[in-house]
Amino acid sequence: MEQQQRQALGDITQAVMNLLDSWQLDTQEIQGVLSLPEGVRARALNKLREGTDVLPDNPEVLRRAGYLLRIADALRTTYPLNPRMSGRWVRQGHRRFGRRSPLSIILRDGESGMIAVLSELDCTFSWDLTGSTGMGYRPVPR
Repeated sequence: MEQQQRQALGDITQAVMNLLDSWQLDTQEIQGVLSLPEGVRARALNKLREGTDVLPDNPEVLRRAGYLLRIADALRTTYPLNPRMSGRWVRQGHRRFGRRSPLSIILRDGESGMIAVLSELDCTFSWDLTGSTGMGYRPVPR
């Protein structure tokens, strides 16, 4: 892996681990959210936190990391004055999720759960999923 790519992966790793720590996820929850192998120990996660290791260069793990960062960004937009609300929001039950928490949706449904949570938070993401962007604005000819 070239140095630039490793640096980018390191930056993503740090951002994701900081996010998951702010949500106070335990080792098993982090494994589930990122789709890491079950054998990953707390010591390996500490290496990710410390910056001495990076997330696996695995398409599924990196897609999930991207979804997580978008969810975090949407929560920052939703709660700009209360950064701690993010961790609370992911753990509390919501009406639109049948009183289940976003975290439980993500852990149970994996990537599709992340998409459902992100769609709830970010209407532009949901709009893009429906294919509505292909329609575009076209002025009516006169």
